[in-house]
Formats: sequence, structure tokens, C-alpha cells
Amino acid sequence: MTRTRFFAALAILISLLPIQAHAVSVMDPFNLPAAMDGGTSKVGDGIPYANGPRHKLDVYAPEQRGAPAPVVFFIYGGGWSRGERSDYQFVGRALASRGFVTVIADYRLVPEVRFPDFLYDSAAALRWVQDNIANYGGDPNRLFLAGHSAGAYNAVMLALDPSYRRQFGVTMPILAVGALSGPYDFYPFEYSEVKEAFGYAPSPEGTQPINLITADAPPMYLASGTTDPIVRVQNTNHFAERLRAQGVWVTTQFYEGFGHMEPVIAMGAAWRWRAPVLDDMVGFFQRFGAFPSGVPYVAVAPEAPEQLPEAIAPMDQIVSQLNSMFQPIEE
Repeated sequence: MTRTRFFAALAILISLLPIQAHAVSVMDPFNLPAAMDGGTSKVGDGIPYANGPRHKLDVYAPEQRGAPAPVVFFIYGGGWSRGERSDYQFVGRALASRGFVTVIADYRLVPEVRFPDFLYDSAAALRWVQDNIANYGGDPNRLFLAGHSAGAYNAVMLALDPSYRRQFGVTMPILAVGALSGPYDFYPFEYSEVKEAFGYAPSPEGTQPINLITADAPPMYLASGTTDPIVRVQNTNHFAERLRAQGVWVTTQFYEGFGHMEPVIAMGAAWRWRAPVLDDMVGFFQRFGAFPSGVPYVAVAPEAPEQLPEAIAPMDQIVSQLNSMFQPIEE
């Protein structure tokens, strides 16, 4: 598909969004074949990791595979109340294009469940990874967690509190965590979305990653947009300071002018020219053992579009629509 045809298809999707939201996801433009990385395959589709419709996962991998590859377990966000693994195909293929076997699992959402059940779901999916990922070309001893927004919270919590992993017999080491636009210090709960997810916890302070840091925490890459109105950069800064005080390796990255959704969208091929989010995360994982004996397969990053048709230029409108779906998480 040429760039012109891609943008034409994108324009059709955008025109459908307001009137057929039930049939078309606002994330669809980023998951068009021409908007995702080539040289990758979806090698597992809708694999059950437990009983129930929300207990399924997808696996992505580079087409060029030899020795077992490092694994990224990516957790999407959505305020703990929405989200589908199919919306983040572009992330799975982006990481696969950099040489990772990537797993994206659904998990139960509020109001069906509340804290900590969505964490137990992700821990159960990690057990599936431990038991099965070698069959898909992944190395369970080179595991990295990543996530965006609520998914970043989930990933960090799984890394900081071993009780979730222990309950499901997960013994794989977590070599590092890559967290985008994540909330780590948001108690007391001020907003309804957060109250619904966490307001019933018997120990609210125990829901906060900033209170669970120990010297045993894995290295963390924490990234945020400088203009994020949902989870402000101070949240990341406070968390990073506490990690460093415990001797944990942490790298922070702030993307100028980005809001809440832009960092994860910029991982995909369609928007990668806006910021090097993917390469920054992969570079961090490389530092901590992703590819200890060689150079990973690297796809060619797309160039910035020279000129967008006027009808499509409002790609920023899609991002604004996505950002508007979220309530603030902390003051």
C-alpha cells in the first residue's frame, strides 16, 4: 500500500469514528497494515491463559528468528475500565521489529473487578509466558515488562510486589521495566475512575507503587509527555526520586509537547517520526541484557510524511479524542 492509499484508508476510518464508534475503534488507524512494521508476524492469536473471555493473549515475533529472543510483556492502559489487546497490534509489531517476542494480554476490567484482580490476571498471563513462550521463539530468562498509563502501573506493580507473581508460581527474572505515562503516586483517590478501581482496597497506601519500592526493584525506564494532563510529570519525577534513593537504576525521559496518549502511539510506525520512544525503550532494555551476544534485527523507521492531505492532516485530532477519554488520575 502506497502512502497515498494509506492516508486515503485512514481518512475513511476517521470519517467513520463519530457515527460508528461501536464498530470501529479509534485506535484502528494505527493498526492498518501499512501503519505497522513489516518483517513481523502475529504468531499467537487469542490464546487462553485462564478461563474467561478476558483471559486471552496475542504473541508477536520477528519473522527472522534464530536463537531464542528476548520477551516483552506489554500491558495496555485504559483507566482500568477499558482496553482491548487488538487495539495495540501496532505496539506488538513495533517491539517485534526490534527483535523481541511480544505478548499482549487482555485482563478483566472495572466494574467487573477492582484492585487487585487485574494484577492477578496479568500475573496469570505471566505464568503462561513462563510455561509456553519458548514454543514461540522467546527466552523466558530475558523477560522485560512494559506498559502504558494504567498498564504502566500494572507492570510496575508486578515488578515491585513479588506476591502477585508468587501466587501464580512465576519465577522468571524481570530484567527491566519500560513504563509510559504511568501513575505511581495518586492516593488519596480524587477522581471517580480511580475510586472505582481502588476505593475498596483495605489498605489504600498499599496500592501505590511509590510505597512499595525496595532495593530489589528492577531497573526502570519511566517516560512521560511534558503536557500530560492525566498523569502529570511530577508523578514520574517523585517516583524516580524514590527509586534512586533506594539505589534502583532509573532513567527518565520527557517528550516535549506530548500529552497522555502520544508516547504509546509514537511507538508505532505511523507516528514514530514524532519521537524516538521505541528506540529509547529498546535501548534501555539492551542495556540490561536484551541482546547480550549480538545486534538485534532492526526494522527501518519511517520518515516523517512530507505532506499530509488536508482531510487527514488532523491525525492530531485522533490523539485529542483519545486523550479526552481519560479522567485525571492525580492532582
